[in-house]
Amino acid sequence: MLTEYLVAEGYAVESVGSGAGVPDRVASGDYALIILDVMLPGMNGLDLLRSIRSLSQVPVLMLTARGEIVDRVVGLRLGADDYLAKPFAPQELAARLAAVLRRVSTGLNVGRSILESGDIYLDVRSRLAKRAGKPVDLTSVEFDLLRVFLSHAGHVVTREVLQREVLEREYTPFDRSIDTHVSNLRKKLGPSNSGSERIRAIRGTGYVYGAASNGRE
Repeated sequence: MLTEYLVAEGYAVESVGSGAGVPDRVASGDYALIILDVMLPGMNGLDLLRSIRSLSQVPVLMLTARGEIVDRVVGLRLGADDYLAKPFAPQELAARLAAVLRRVSTGLNVGRSILESGDIYLDVRSRLAKRAGKPVDLTSVEFDLLRVFLSHAGHVVTREVLQREVLEREYTPFDRSIDTHVSNLRKKLGPSNSGSERIRAIRGTGYVYGAASNGRE
């Protein structure tokens, strides 16, 4: 059903019924995005996501059962870019796919192309992130979170703003996706050179990136 709908929407789609061979396809194929169901025969979707992330940062949208909040949290922690709970309308899936692909292809209509703060370097147009001169593998969400943080370094960015700018949907108190993505980003960046936390949580509000940034066109 999803294949038929997405093909009608103009996507080129390759569908598989299990996780067998998927990591090899990801490593050798040229995929813009992967829709991954948690409930798969053999290797489950979360294990498959772990294998995919060891090979590639290709955007992944997880499909989860309506009541399985744990699956959603674990999926985000493993590097999923977004999730959608079943049952869902195909139109909602198409909107989520478009948002993810828009982030990757346009960089969210970036103003400054180079952002730097301390040992962190971000080239928004080429979507390259470096720490101390070494590349850092970030998912599409993690990259755009870092872009927003560096653009507003030293200032509090609310969860509402992060959700709207990065995930392109309105924030709800029960959707903690942003917090999980921020946690993943923190782990990948590690502490600052001084040993302090790069991204600090502001209770009940949002987050602040601790150092001032500068940018150039």
